[in-house]
Amino acid sequence: MDKPSENARGKPLRVLIVGNDLADLELIQGMLCASGCKVTLCQGVERAVSALEFGTFDLVVSERDMPLISGIELLRYVMENVPETQMMITGAADVKAAVQAIQDGAEEYLVKPVMEADLQAALLRARRKLAQRPKPPPHLETAYGIVGACDGIQEVFRLIEKAAKTAVNVLISGESGTGKELVARAIHYRGERARAPFVAVNCMAIPDTLLESELFGHVKGAFTGAGETRPGFFQMADSGTIFLDEIGDSSLNMQGKLLRVLQNKEVRPVGASQVRKVDTRIIAATHKNLKAMVERGLFRDDLYYRLDVIDIPVPPLRHRGDDVPLLVSHLVEKYAKEMSQPAHRFTDGALRRIRAYHWPGNVRELENLVQRLLVTVDGDIRSADLPPHLRDSVSTRPRRADRRTLAQVEADHILNVLASVDGNKTRAAQILGIDRKTLRAKCRGLFPGLPETPGKSAPPG
Repeated sequence: MDKPSENARGKPLRVLIVGNDLADLELIQGMLCASGCKVTLCQGVERAVSALEFGTFDLVVSERDMPLISGIELLRYVMENVPETQMMITGAADVKAAVQAIQDGAEEYLVKPVMEADLQAALLRARRKLAQRPKPPPHLETAYGIVGACDGIQEVFRLIEKAAKTAVNVLISGESGTGKELVARAIHYRGERARAPFVAVNCMAIPDTLLESELFGHVKGAFTGAGETRPGFFQMADSGTIFLDEIGDSSLNMQGKLLRVLQNKEVRPVGASQVRKVDTRIIAATHKNLKAMVERGLFRDDLYYRLDVIDIPVPPLRHRGDDVPLLVSHLVEKYAKEMSQPAHRFTDGALRRIRAYHWPGNVRELENLVQRLLVTVDGDIRSADLPPHLRDSVSTRPRRADRRTLAQVEADHILNVLASVDGNKTRAAQILGIDRKTLRAKCRGLFPGLPETPGKSAPPG
């Protein structure tokens, strides 16, 4: 017997409800939840697009008439970007509007107020259509915007689902460029806070002198230049999630203030006399070994244990085996469409070298490479089209003895990393695990007579 609340795999239908009228949304939400559906509710199309980007849904139920962006415009977005997701439109009893919605690609047009019997019948038809669709190839697993089939990524998927069901703090660890923010967004949009804001903060990008004001807000006149009262990121993320990226780069002073927020669920804006309560879930991320930093006194142990309730390690690309060619295929399709370029094929020889490379910049470096090659190469992409550091990578010749000196190995590695980030010393230093000043000193010592940035006449920043 058909169950309207289940998808083709026998799991609860994943439904995204979109609209402007909260009362109407909650009415539909109640009917869907009573039917056993897994429901995410979004007020407005902008939040719905974010949810669709980082979550997976079988069905979208959207109001037709909304301010700024209509349900019909959302329908066009769904048709173009997630065509496997079905969509229903709700609206007034207007025959012309209903016919237009169906012509534009909607599966159903439900007249408001939506009756439970009509919704149940529409759910049953949606499930039957899902069951008739061909299943995706078994070798490629794609979820939350993350592509991969290796054991490490499957474990990330498992932990995302576990973390999304709770409100506990999460610490995501992994090298720069592995996709830690994607993991954080997936947790948010798979959980009960999905309809509330997700606010991402890069702790390393904001000077420590400004970080307190940015995180906790300030009142007018709190300091020179504070011409108006401004809420901080924690207040912006109230009832939602704040993502503290590169938490390992925050100062001990700031760590103490973050600890008080975690303990008391309140913030004190700079210059304010009163604290303000916030209900904000914290997801933190770092490319550093926080446990080792705790042992060296560089990171507070009480904050570390508060953050590390669920630890999600994201594997580096070099440890993901056959995920690399799968990612190449996915990125070619994605960027060829975005840049209106032909989806060139990578030859087997090129893929072997890409597979063997150690990828210090991880997925971000691979994305950069695919975009560059799609623009610069006509026809199939061969080994000769790859940058020198990929063509001549030691890992592509594992049977040859490496007789370089340690200084030569270090010089080659630094050059490779700099090339992977287009000469940006700040990014290269992050990947190498050293500060920018140390990197500059190494470049001067290893490459005497070379310009500040290899291949450029002046440092890029």
